[in-house]
Amino acid sequence: MSEAGKETHSVVLLGFAGGDGWQAANEEAQHLPGIRQVAVLVRTAEGELSAPESWVKGAGVRTVGSSVAGALIGALGGPIGALLGMAAGAALGNAAETNRDTEEGAGLIMLGARVEDGTALLVLDLHEHSPAPADELAARHGATVERIPAEEFAAQVRAAEAKAEAEAEPEEE
Repeated sequence: MSEAGKETHSVVLLGFAGGDGWQAANEEAQHLPGIRQVAVLVRTAEGELSAPESWVKGAGVRTVGSSVAGALIGALGGPIGALLGMAAGAALGNAAETNRDTEEGAGLIMLGARVEDGTALLVLDLHEHSPAPADELAARHGATVERIPAEEFAAQVRAAEAKAEAEAEPEEE
């Protein structure tokens, strides 16, 4: 938990006993102070896992910003240079966003094992000055709360990826 006034970066997991109830909490979570992104994992009573919702604050900003910067730099070469610069900037910005999305997907895959049949998990990437807003959100919606420091969570994801890669490599004879 964070001390009052000290910012912490955490992955906050809100667990819902039923497969529903997360919808209203998902909407509210997008307005929490310090929120960066929200994702939902739901497992049906039959064991089928899905990620029906996700939201990222500022999605697309990198792509747009890079394309504008590329166009401005390319303008030195005239209209064609501006067009090529904008296209190159957009490609670089999109690559950065795609890389971020890939890393986030790996984290959700890892968290999928925590979602039991007939339950849901709301995953928050959050910079907190106080745990109170997320804790109050959970209390309003009857959810359990678990916090994982972001650095620790990232290390867990990297370890899981390394293990999966090692298991996927064919054995040498």
